[in-house]
Amino acid sequence: QVQLVESGGGLVQPGGSLRLSCAASGFTFSSTMMSWLRRAPGKGLEWVADIDEGGGGERYGNYVQGRFTISRDNAKGMLYLQMSSLQPEDTAVYYCAMGPARRAWGQGTQVTVSS
Repeated sequence: QVQLVESGGGLVQPGGSLRLSCAASGFTFSSTMMSWLRRAPGKGLEWVADIDEGGGGERYGNYVQGRFTISRDNAKGMLYLQMSSLQPEDTAVYYCAMGPARRAWGQGTQVTVSS
Protein backbone atom coordinates (compact mmCIF):
# COMPACT_ATOMS: atom_id res chain seq x y z
CA GLN A 1 0.00 0.00 0.00
CA VAL A 2 2.95 2.32 0.50
CA GLN A 3 3.44 4.32 -2.66
CA LEU A 4 6.09 6.89 -3.49
CA VAL A 5 6.04 8.50 -6.92
CA GLU A 6 8.85 10.81 -7.96
CA SER A 7 8.48 13.39 -10.71
CA GLY A 8 10.08 16.54 -12.04
CA GLY A 9 13.27 15.14 -13.49
CA GLY A 10 14.57 16.09 -16.90
CA LEU A 11 17.42 17.60 -18.86
CA VAL A 12 19.00 20.79 -17.55
CA GLN A 13 22.15 22.71 -18.43
CA PRO A 14 25.00 23.12 -15.94
CA GLY A 15 24.18 25.91 -13.52
CA GLY A 16 20.47 25.39 -13.95
CA SER A 17 17.76 24.51 -11.47
CA LEU A 18 15.18 21.79 -11.13
CA ARG A 19 12.50 20.90 -8.60
CA LEU A 20 11.71 17.28 -7.85
CA SER A 21 8.50 16.10 -6.23
CA CYS A 22 7.53 12.90 -4.45
CA ALA A 23 3.88 12.05 -3.89
CA ALA A 24 3.46 9.80 -0.85
CA SER A 25 0.50 7.62 0.11
CA GLY A 26 -0.33 4.48 2.07
CA PHE A 27 1.27 5.52 5.36
CA THR A 28 1.22 8.33 7.89
CA PHE A 29 3.39 10.73 5.96
CA SER A 30 3.26 13.48 8.58
CA SER A 31 4.83 11.14 11.18
CA THR A 32 7.59 9.84 8.94
CA MET A 33 11.05 11.16 8.25
CA MET A 34 11.78 11.28 4.54
CA SER A 35 14.90 11.19 2.41
CA TRP A 36 16.18 11.80 -1.08
CA LEU A 37 18.84 9.49 -2.50
CA ARG A 38 20.41 9.17 -5.92
CA ARG A 39 22.26 6.70 -8.10
CA ALA A 40 24.60 7.99 -10.80
CA PRO A 41 25.67 5.82 -13.76
CA GLY A 42 29.25 5.41 -12.56
CA LYS A 43 28.57 5.44 -8.84
CA GLY A 44 26.71 3.57 -6.15
CA LEU A 45 23.75 4.77 -4.17
CA GLU A 46 24.36 8.17 -2.57
CA TRP A 47 22.47 9.93 0.19
CA VAL A 48 21.27 13.40 -0.79
CA ALA A 49 19.11 14.81 2.01
CA ASP A 50 16.85 14.04 4.98
CA ILE A 51 13.98 15.96 6.51
CA ASP A 52 12.26 15.28 9.82
CA GLU A 53 8.54 14.68 10.25
CA GLY A 54 7.55 18.28 10.81
CA GLY A 55 9.95 19.76 8.30
CA GLY A 56 11.98 21.60 10.92
CA GLY A 57 15.16 19.57 10.65
CA GLU A 58 17.16 19.08 7.47
CA ARG A 59 20.41 17.26 6.70
CA TYR A 60 22.40 17.17 3.48
CA GLY A 61 25.20 15.25 1.89
CA ASN A 62 28.46 17.10 1.37
CA TYR A 63 28.18 17.23 -2.41
CA VAL A 64 24.79 18.97 -2.40
CA GLN A 65 24.90 21.11 0.74
CA GLY A 66 24.31 24.75 -0.11
CA ARG A 67 22.79 23.92 -3.49
CA PHE A 68 19.82 21.66 -2.70
CA THR A 69 16.88 22.26 -0.39
CA ILE A 70 14.58 19.54 0.90
CA SER A 71 11.07 20.43 2.02
CA ARG A 72 7.68 18.86 2.58
CA ASP A 73 3.98 19.65 2.63
CA ASN A 74 2.37 17.26 5.09
CA ALA A 75 -1.15 18.38 4.24
CA LYS A 76 -0.59 17.32 0.64
CA GLY A 77 1.61 14.31 1.33
CA MET A 78 4.36 15.79 -0.81
CA LEU A 79 8.14 15.79 -0.52
CA TYR A 80 10.26 18.17 -2.58
CA LEU A 81 13.86 18.68 -3.57
CA GLN A 82 14.79 22.07 -4.98
CA MET A 83 18.08 21.78 -6.84
CA SER A 84 20.17 24.72 -8.00
CA SER A 85 23.64 25.23 -9.46
CA LEU A 86 23.35 21.81 -11.00
CA GLN A 87 26.50 20.17 -12.32
CA PRO A 88 27.10 17.16 -14.56
CA GLU A 89 28.08 15.20 -11.46
CA ASP A 90 24.49 15.57 -10.25
CA THR A 91 23.27 13.45 -13.14
CA ALA A 92 21.51 10.49 -11.55
CA VAL A 93 18.23 8.79 -10.87
CA TYR A 94 16.75 10.46 -7.81
CA TYR A 95 14.62 8.50 -5.35
CA CYS A 96 12.52 9.43 -2.35
CA ALA A 97 12.46 7.02 0.58
CA MET A 98 10.55 6.72 3.85
CA GLY A 99 11.77 6.40 7.41
CA PRO A 100 15.22 6.13 8.97
CA ALA A 101 15.59 2.63 7.51
CA ARG A 102 14.40 3.81 4.08
CA ARG A 103 12.17 0.75 3.86
CA ALA A 104 10.28 1.95 0.80
CA TRP A 105 11.47 3.78 -2.29
CA GLY A 106 9.83 5.18 -5.35
CA GLN A 107 10.77 4.22 -8.89
CA GLY A 108 12.95 7.28 -9.28
CA THR A 109 13.12 10.22 -11.66
CA GLN A 110 16.01 10.84 -14.05
CA VAL A 111 17.97 14.08 -13.76
CA THR A 112 20.46 14.77 -16.53
CA VAL A 113 22.76 17.78 -16.34
CA SER A 114 24.48 18.37 -19.66
CA SER A 115 25.31 21.12 -22.11
